[in-house]
Amino acid sequence: MTVSISMEIKARCPNPARIRAILKAQRAAFKGLDHQVDTYFRVPRGRLKLRVGNIENALIYYHRKNQRNSKRCDSALYECPEGLVLKKVLAVALGILVIVDKEREIYYIRNAKFHIDRVKKLGSFVEIEVFGGKGHAAPGKLRKQCEFYQKLLGIRARDLVADSYSDQLLKLKRT
Repeated sequence: MTVSISMEIKARCPNPARIRAILKAQRAAFKGLDHQVDTYFRVPRGRLKLRVGNIENALIYYHRKNQRNSKRCDSALYECPEGLVLKKVLAVALGILVIVDKEREIYYIRNAKFHIDRVKKLGSFVEIEVFGGKGHAAPGKLRKQCEFYQKLLGIRARDLVADSYSDQLLKLKRT
């Protein structure tokens, strides 16, 4: 299990090709295109999701505020390649809240992870996650790094998104 602190932003992405070109120019390591299905379960606080993908498979618990600018995320991640069996158990025990289906391009530059996402029913997004190391870098340092990458990628303040894909899909269900 990995416990981590990160700073993150999520933004609408009207031009994924431009983001991709900037990342390639920065020599970001491309890890691949992953079809991911994230199943969110009902929990009293925070979020619990099971990610089943071609590249990433994990049970992830996280807590973060819904805010548009860079935000701290505290998480615990357990890699589990047998996610579909675990999904059945968690669905019975907790109940399924919502399912997020997306295609995700994954890139890395040192301790920064970048996603270019196409989310069913929601559209295209870009995410930046900057992770603290073993000693957990100070949140202020991680925030500065996250904001540096936001500027580098030309992400405008008006494109920033406060809530998670799961929240956005739940809002769609209600309307």
